[in-house]
Amino acid sequence: MASKRNGCEGCTDITCISSKQVLAQDIAKNVKTGYDRVQARGMSACLFGSGGTCCRTCNMGPCQIIDGVEEMVGVCGASADTVAARNFARMVAGGSAAHTDHAREMVRGFIETAKGEGPHQIKDVEKLKSLAGVFGIATEGRAVNEIALELGEKALAEFGKQDNTPLTMLKRATPKRQALWSKLGMAPRGVDREIVEMMHRTHMGVDHEVENIMLQASRCALSDGWGSSMLSTELTDIMFGTPVPRRAIVDIGVLKPDQVNVTVHGHEPLLAEALCLAAQEPDMIELAKKQGAKGINLAGVCCTGNEILMRRGIPVAAGFIQQEVVLSTGAVEAMVGDVQCLMPSIVSVAKNFHTDIITTNYRAMMDGAVHIQFDEHDPVASAKKILTQAIKNYKKRGEFFIPQDQKLDVVVGFSHETINYMLGGRFRASYRPLNDNIINGRIRGVAAIVGCDNFKLADDSHVVIAKELLKNNILVLATGCAATALGRAGLVNPEAVKYCGESLAEVCEAVGMPPVLHMGSCVDNSRILIAATEMVRQGGLGDDISDLPAIGTAPLWMSEKAVAIGQYFVASGAQVVFQSLPTFGAKKFNKYLLEGLMGQVGARWNVAQEPLEIARLMIEAIEAKRDALGINKKKERVLFDMAMRRDLTSGSGIGDVGCTGQQRNV
Repeated sequence: MASKRNGCEGCTDITCISSKQVLAQDIAKNVKTGYDRVQARGMSACLFGSGGTCCRTCNMGPCQIIDGVEEMVGVCGASADTVAARNFARMVAGGSAAHTDHAREMVRGFIETAKGEGPHQIKDVEKLKSLAGVFGIATEGRAVNEIALELGEKALAEFGKQDNTPLTMLKRATPKRQALWSKLGMAPRGVDREIVEMMHRTHMGVDHEVENIMLQASRCALSDGWGSSMLSTELTDIMFGTPVPRRAIVDIGVLKPDQVNVTVHGHEPLLAEALCLAAQEPDMIELAKKQGAKGINLAGVCCTGNEILMRRGIPVAAGFIQQEVVLSTGAVEAMVGDVQCLMPSIVSVAKNFHTDIITTNYRAMMDGAVHIQFDEHDPVASAKKILTQAIKNYKKRGEFFIPQDQKLDVVVGFSHETINYMLGGRFRASYRPLNDNIINGRIRGVAAIVGCDNFKLADDSHVVIAKELLKNNILVLATGCAATALGRAGLVNPEAVKYCGESLAEVCEAVGMPPVLHMGSCVDNSRILIAATEMVRQGGLGDDISDLPAIGTAPLWMSEKAVAIGQYFVASGAQVVFQSLPTFGAKKFNKYLLEGLMGQVGARWNVAQEPLEIARLMIEAIEAKRDALGINKKKERVLFDMAMRRDLTSGSGIGDVGCTGQQRNV
């Protein structure tokens, strides 16, 4: 996405074109982006910070520690390994806290809806009853809202649970994984409790043993992945509708020259859904027309964008690293945000134009922004107040530039339920066809590309990795800003089969699905956990997630949330690859993450620097799992005699037979 100002004048990557066009305009000449600030620093990153060995958890430091040098320990005597482990664990806690606070708001909104308060309703009754079953809630003969209220109250109790019983939704994991968590003492209890305990144990003078620190880090991360994040995704689906495949558009070009452009930024769908409802109200449309606009155009930014893209088909204008650029068009009347990933720099960028930055959550305020507190008890009224502020800016709009060349179609909406349905149909929904195609080798495995964008790293990394995986017949799942980047590159639609190996292309064309499945926002990575568990349950690919030919990567990770996600995947048995980890300054701890965890949980962290190196590591890991499962063996051609043919026709279940007499996999 780099502009001419960061040395990428020759870049022809499709993901860069719109942003470069915008930043090349005279109206954007005074805009400073994250790329400019990275360049202006003029220095390399601190090796102590990058390596994880800078400790500032007390006021005797900060202590900068060199591993292996006796004199270079902390004032308290803390080693490089202890410091790096504590810093890493605190990142897990920070990321888990962000997801947890988000999830708690969604649960509270769900309870309001169950009580019949507010504009929303229970849309997915089937999923409501399914999740109620997980919590042991009776559904027979009960009203939908009665079931929902009990579910909401039990879900809210998961956050503050004080006893030592595991979180309820851990029972959705495979029996083998549940037993392992119990054996290791890794099964999370109350969600908030795990975060608090993690922060306590990494306080000065408490826990200094690396593996013990990481045991709690895993428990904390699992309370996110199998607790708060999974609750948020499931209850959001029940309330707003489980996503189904739909076509939409991504890119800055979704802004409209003759409408009030409001970009919705952040992470909590309650705000975005209310804005969607309010923007359709006749009084809001009439107000926009009085200001000279033809209507109101909502466009998403970051993960809120992915939420409304999945459920409503509302276009996404930008990912994380484009938030400054979309404002630089001069065509945005307001950028409205709630929590997470809003850069304070957007206020400075907006001052170059007529644009308001509107904050809506008391947790997340900015100097220079307009604050309109979102009232979850009267969400549409709050949304109308926000939109009114934006509409009044339309007449102030000056010169603007909206790129028109790169608007790209995407097909989104691939929840676990959608994938299940697409593969087997409504009455035979099943992951069986996916498993069979992995076993027969048409699909070599499954890879997840998730996480953030990052100003310090190559913008096309997601695309390079995805194309290499597709070429090698590996199905790709994507969430968050990674999914947006892949959408801008034309990989999230059925036409992207041209990038696939022959056998993956055949499967995608037969099913009618893209080879990159957009599964939602960063909190929706829990969908991948559910999908992976269902693959195990279907049989033929081992008895735990750790056996699957599957792996994930967050190559451009930026926030603590990505570290929490990575740790809950590893603790669930799925390997992950990051471009870097802030642990290399502590040899013992770094080795534990990259090797030692494998012996405990059956998965580990991996680090690779270049996009192609990341892709090749992922391919090698998938092929190693195939070898371990024994599905890489070439099947011998079998000539059937008459007895074998009679056995087939008698319904033995051996499989279909082609005209050559050789068994044919379906």
